[in-house]
Amino acid sequence: MDSIENTINAIAEKCPLATTPEEIVPSLLAHFNSMDVDVMLDFYEQDAVLVDAQGVPQRGREQIRKELLKYYSVQLPMHIIARHIFVAGDTASLVLDWNIAGQAPDGTPVHMVATSNDISKKGPDGFWRYIIDNPFGTQVRSLY
Repeated sequence: MDSIENTINAIAEKCPLATTPEEIVPSLLAHFNSMDVDVMLDFYEQDAVLVDAQGVPQRGREQIRKELLKYYSVQLPMHIIARHIFVAGDTASLVLDWNIAGQAPDGTPVHMVATSNDISKKGPDGFWRYIIDNPFGTQVRSLY
């Protein structure tokens, strides 16, 4: 049991959740760049939504897990420049320029660049987690 607790504590130290809006982006980067989908899932509220590249909301942890695995398949880190973070009470709106670039394990060049439009909420435990992750949030997409 101590081994499991030590592992959990080590992950929490490496990938702490944000306690202030200013810490959300560094926390996001630490979680994503851990290259561990289970670590990344801790960054989301239980009923969160991740909008896929086609504009379809993926709801809940299992659907989010499947979507995240697509990003992790290239095994490259994400880089972010925060364009805007606006806060109202326990809710933050984030507009982030992000990219994942390099060479995938199979040798394929990767160049994903987008601007996200995300929403984070401070939970009762005092930590900020994503409730809406819209990585391609400024792209025009039509579902209808």
